[in-house]
Amino acid sequence: MCRKRALVATVLASLLLGQAFLPLAAPAFAADAPKPAPQAAAPAPVKASPQQRAEAARLDPLARAAFWGSEFEIDPADAQAGAGLAQALRGLGRNDDAAEAATKALVANPNDETLLLELARAHIARGQGFYAIEPARKAAATNPKDWRPLTLLGVAYEQAERDDEAEAAHRQALALAPTEAAPLANYAMHLAAKGDLAGAEAQLRRAATLPSATIQVRQNLALVVGLQGRLPEAEKLARADLPPEQVANNLAYLRAATGQAGANRSWDSLKAGGGQ
Repeated sequence: MCRKRALVATVLASLLLGQAFLPLAAPAFAADAPKPAPQAAAPAPVKASPQQRAEAARLDPLARAAFWGSEFEIDPADAQAGAGLAQALRGLGRNDDAAEAATKALVANPNDETLLLELARAHIARGQGFYAIEPARKAAATNPKDWRPLTLLGVAYEQAERDDEAEAAHRQALALAPTEAAPLANYAMHLAAKGDLAGAEAQLRRAATLPSATIQVRQNLALVVGLQGRLPEAEKLARADLPPEQVANNLAYLRAATGQAGANRSWDSLKAGGGQ
């Protein structure tokens, strides 16, 4: 509505209500209307305390996403909040959103290693390893003694079908952390993808004995053992960590993959385990 039409509408409304009509040019005096009471400003949102942030690590992914989302909304330059949100979103399978959160946080913190790693992990989780290469490289340059960017870089190169560079990155990670389970497991799955199942099994057996081994490492060992046709052994390994219905699904996948009878279903803990 243009200004002229708005003024006409105001005049008509006054007439309909039986109110006296003043000329449009009549001045308005301060005494004609009471001053509005001053309103108190809304209190600024306050960030969670360090203790509250530490306790957030024990929340489930959905609650953690809500917590860190609120923290990140209060301060989009907060690197810890951005990384926490990205990690929680990845835990919910919302990998595109995780990559977006990490990217936004990196605007104010372009060299933050934790954010760079989270962005690389999110891209790998969404199957777009090519886009994980640059943040993983940058993280590796930021902290040359950290094995985590290198093992992620190895997986990213694999997804980008750059096998020679993947091999080199995995070996660099292993050189930095020979007693960590994650780089061993990731290198093992690299070998498995190249068809070296025996080599992959050897690496995974070694990784599974380390204190940092996760369920995913052990299940990848079960996968590699099963792909070599040793299904009873694979089943025993799978049952150590998984409920019966999940074991059944995984065994069905292995039977189909090895040409044995059974339905084809997805293995629940495929490659590129811990360290991401």
